Amino acid sequence: MNKYLLAFIWLPLILFTSGCTSSAQEEQEYGVSSINAEIPIPKNAKEIEVITNSNNPNIKIGVKYELDNIGGEQGLYRPDGYFNKLNDAGWIELEDKRLGHVQFFEKKDTVIAIEIHQDTFDIHEMNKDAKF
Repeated sequence: MNKYLLAFIWLPLILFTSGCTSSAQEEQEYGVSSINAEIPIPKNAKEIEVITNSNNPNIKIGVKYELDNIGGEQGLYRPDGYFNKLNDAGWIELEDKRLGHVQFFEKKDTVIAIEIHQDTFDIHEMNKDAKF
């Protein structure tokens, strides 16, 4: 009888604790962006291309990364863990400049734009005289 009672108590407890751990809660490792060493990038993000010649006169240089599950379906979800890491590195979000999938961050006299998509994200370093 005691075996059944223990199983009845421990089984839900084990299922509950294992179900509450999330891979998003795991400590993410970061490296640096290839366009600016001040910008942290998740180590498991794969660089797809560097954009040196943009049609947008506000963009100095850009880079596209592939990262599974960033942005969620259709890039609708804000990657708060990554944005918190940017904040920890001294990047301040310019919330009043946000445009849909594009968020702007500033550190010292540098402004970057981060555009979130499903499984990819772009980082653009903006020109000093950029209008946004």
